[in-house]
Amino acid sequence: MKADNSPARGMRDLLPADVATRDHVLEAITSTYRHFGYQRIETPALEEINRLQGGQGGENEKLIYQVLKRGLPHSTEPGTHIPDLIDLGLRFDLTVPLTRFYCNNHAQLPTPFRSLQVGPVWRAERPQKGRYRQFYQCDIDMIGEPTVLAEAELIEATTAALAAVGLDGITVRLSDRRFLTALAADAGLPQQLHDKFFIILDKLDKIGWSGVRSELENAGMPADAAAVALDKIEKLTELDGEKIADTLVETLPGLASEVIDDLTTTIASLDRLATERSLKWQFDPTLVRGMGYYTGQIFEITHPEMSSSVAGGGRYDNLIGRYLGKDVPACGFSIGFERIVGLLHDEVQRNATAALADSDVAIADVLAVARNLRSQGQGRVVEVVRRSGKLGAQLKRLQAAGFATFVPIQNDGGSVVVGDERTI
Repeated sequence: MKADNSPARGMRDLLPADVATRDHVLEAITSTYRHFGYQRIETPALEEINRLQGGQGGENEKLIYQVLKRGLPHSTEPGTHIPDLIDLGLRFDLTVPLTRFYCNNHAQLPTPFRSLQVGPVWRAERPQKGRYRQFYQCDIDMIGEPTVLAEAELIEATTAALAAVGLDGITVRLSDRRFLTALAADAGLPQQLHDKFFIILDKLDKIGWSGVRSELENAGMPADAAAVALDKIEKLTELDGEKIADTLVETLPGLASEVIDDLTTTIASLDRLATERSLKWQFDPTLVRGMGYYTGQIFEITHPEMSSSVAGGGRYDNLIGRYLGKDVPACGFSIGFERIVGLLHDEVQRNATAALADSDVAIADVLAVARNLRSQGQGRVVEVVRRSGKLGAQLKRLQAAGFATFVPIQNDGGSVVVGDERTI
């Protein structure tokens, strides 16, 4: 019986051409972030299960790959609870590991600390187009900055990174968790139902207004309170930037002035940025973001060719304090790396050169020729390839593999003859 060597469902093998595209995207993103001062860190794939299940990961906490304790026997006593057998889990995002990293290392880090993380995360969800059980995230976070300088800079840096990749026509969506909390309270929704209200509202783009109303009713929310909340949201939809502050004051008299001031500041930055870069922005009162740790402004970036967002983030001032013992202001933005790669239509060209050597040329001589070719250009890709079969057929194979040129290497009576570089 033939062994099944396919990867786990929802996970993928990546061919060289796929990896080349991913490397190109990753380099464009990370080099842009470095220009803004973000420094790359690394955290382990495994975290303590109690930290991952701390109640701040939203629906993602249901999708954690849990790891059994080391050294367990092959069988356990009847009635053993599964949680008693688990102590670690695979990270489902990069924010929770960052908080542990900061708690352990904050004395050695500057304030504010600009963090850059790139790496795989895992979620045990149903695989579908654009969603995988193992996928990459690319995060930047600013820790220790209490003002909306953090929000404005994170948005500018991330839109610059997407522009460097080649994505145009993006839209930045902006909202604030404090606004959503004030909205729910003003509508008369009981506090214990706020989180459920946010979760249902977050489905608006999938189920529409009628679906939201139906789910709110089924969740036991007072019909009049839900109607008031949805009516206020509709009044705040698709507003011009100049009208947002006044409309918020009229619609939610109890909303703290600090929230409006912060939104006005971020909007001013977005207005200026939109005059210098190809992007749009909008205040979106239906934007929620699924994570429970957000405490202030939240934002997403959308692209017309993608139904889901391609990047998202927000402020999470209380998350680090849960473990450090004192609150530390923090704000982050995460790029959906897999979705960005999926939006690119052109493969990255290798433009490699083949050092094409006849079989009777000594290996040391072939390697010396290839070494000399590589020295002629920084980053130049040169591969040693042995001649085989008809030259025309071999050149076609080389071209399909990403070679743009070749250099013939022959043995002429014991002397190595290196021909001119030729286009394939």
